[in-house]
Amino acid sequence: MTTVSPPSVLIVEDEPASLNMLASYFEAENFLVHKAKNAQEAEAQFEAKSVDVILLDIKIPGKTGLELIREFRARSNVGIILVTQKKDPVDKIVGLELGADDYVTKPYNARELLVRVKNLINRIKLGGSQQKNNVDDAKLVIFAEWTLHLGRRLLSQAGQEDIQLTEGEYKLLATLIENAGQVLNRDQIMNRMQRRDWFPTDRTIDVLIARLRKKLGDDRLQPRFINTAHGTGYIFVAEAVYQ
Repeated sequence: MTTVSPPSVLIVEDEPASLNMLASYFEAENFLVHKAKNAQEAEAQFEAKSVDVILLDIKIPGKTGLELIREFRARSNVGIILVTQKKDPVDKIVGLELGADDYVTKPYNARELLVRVKNLINRIKLGGSQQKNNVDDAKLVIFAEWTLHLGRRLLSQAGQEDIQLTEGEYKLLATLIENAGQVLNRDQIMNRMQRRDWFPTDRTIDVLIARLRKKLGDDRLQPRFINTAHGTGYIFVAEAVYQ
């Protein structure tokens, strides 16, 4: 009989009351919970434990949450949800730029946070199961020299190292390709990305566009793939072939 491992979460929070409250809540939902009060403990737990999602407070002793995002994302495709008290969106935007999958702002609803964590784990596991297949068996979209492996969040180019996209980057690129040749405003993009639980902002879409252009080597002044329709939105201008 196959044993299914419980989902695991690493909670990085320097306020003991918040840390213990969240830990108790997720344990009651049958999660395997790991706790860290500072950056050093977070790094140690990340090294020692198998973690599905990290709930990462942005203001912790030692390295900041933003520094840890950069570090964790460089070594793993673990799910990362950034937790912040700030109303200023700058930290949220920077966190997404560095590779966070989602963010919540304090005070947050524990039930909503649980749903976000479960949704993120499901998306990661879906991508992981598809990665077990051979590339030749995967569904592909080919445009110019690039190949996007659908569901795997992976961009590949002959002779180059594969590029792993974050959930937001993948959803955005897939949305633009699916509507190639059609100008989409930001509201249309956010709706078609099918991530309303994420509550992306106009600025978030702009940040993701910039990140995609960088990964694709696409010059925004002379774009080959993603063109800006000034005052309106964005349009995917390359010919894409599904295989």
